[in-house]
Amino acid sequence: MAKAKKKVDAARADVPVSEDGAFWIEADKGYSIALIEGKLQSRNPKGAALASVPKWLKDSEQAQQLISLGEWLDEHEKQSRDTIEAWMLRSLPVPRSVLVAIWQDPSWKSILTNAVVCSVTGEKLNQQESGFLREVDAKKGAGVIDLDGETQWLKSDSIAIPHPILLDELDDFRALTIELSFQQSLDQLFRQTWKPTKEQLKGNAVEDFRNGKFEALTHALSLCRRLGYRVSGGSACSPVWENGRLTEGRFWVGAEYPEAETYTWDLIFTDDR
Repeated sequence: MAKAKKKVDAARADVPVSEDGAFWIEADKGYSIALIEGKLQSRNPKGAALASVPKWLKDSEQAQQLISLGEWLDEHEKQSRDTIEAWMLRSLPVPRSVLVAIWQDPSWKSILTNAVVCSVTGEKLNQQESGFLREVDAKKGAGVIDLDGETQWLKSDSIAIPHPILLDELDDFRALTIELSFQQSLDQLFRQTWKPTKEQLKGNAVEDFRNGKFEALTHALSLCRRLGYRVSGGSACSPVWENGRLTEGRFWVGAEYPEAETYTWDLIFTDDR
């Protein structure tokens, strides 16, 4: 992969950037190729874009290098997104120096842009200093647009991306997102959330999601795998961090014959892992 990237970098240095912002690399027979939005594209010798890449061209060494680079970039974007989402789900303090470093990377920057962030004072979220992340500067701090539509620079040593359930002004942030036409790459403000009732706070189980029907248990298990949940003892399992304490959420999906229909049952939280 490193060799492929070096060769592509060397090639792109000699190729002008086109109007679409792509770096077109000269290939055999007068054709040219480029990686656009993660996909291999080609142009014929006259410069016309082709609907599909000819097989002989797609199988060439240059094209395979670009395809490998695209796969690497896709994986890099996924890892960046997973990391930022983990920070948000746990509302973890992130050193501002880390934000300064990763802001230079287009993948990290695109996911972080417009995320609602706040200062961290001690170990607590300081929501008096919060807003939509728009810029990160080593000297100025984290530049945000606050709820008044004004620019602030957060200068605390650590910055957090709060889980939406913790945002005191969640509705106001949602409204301002629409008003300013901000797009969030990170699933934060409009993420579905639930607050426990007084009765639910007394126990460790939630009954609201009972009786979800699957025609076959295999369908439920496939969905769990696709969403990234481990299944154990008939339950989909997920680690849950709250106030620095780790518990496990377990949602019953069934443990009968794989071909038999199944119904969901309680969502429970337990320390027994």
